[in-house]
Amino acid sequence: MVQKKRNRSIDEKIWKQLSVTAWKFSKNARVLGKTKVGCAVLSGKEIFGGCNIEHKLRSHDIHSEISAISSMVSAECKKLDAILVVSQRDKFTPCGGCLDWIFEFGGSTCQVGYQTKKDGKITKFTAKELMPHYPN
Repeated sequence: MVQKKRNRSIDEKIWKQLSVTAWKFSKNARVLGKTKVGCAVLSGKEIFGGCNIEHKLRSHDIHSEISAISSMVSAECKKLDAILVVSQRDKFTPCGGCLDWIFEFGGSTCQVGYQTKKDGKITKFTAKELMPHYPN
């Protein structure tokens, strides 16, 4: 269910709260490789966190975005306003599968950010900027 367009601007204080939550959850990641990933999502005024959970059969891995969105939905929230993914990597954005879920609950104007180090710069996009040809 794609949400109607929203042009809600997320202020820097909220991005900071998302950052704190995402880095906290990244510590809980279960990794078989090297990359711990944390995520925080904003739904209205509520923030939910998640982390990546890797499985020995890599096709069963749960990405941090899906973990956080699942927490949001489990708490009866269905509207995704913003999502922040954090990891100590040079550059990254959500994968195509995760973007499918971001579009499902946040629509094309959902704010999507990533951060490569704690207290570092948050690079922000809209979901549409990351997948400009996504079918509506």
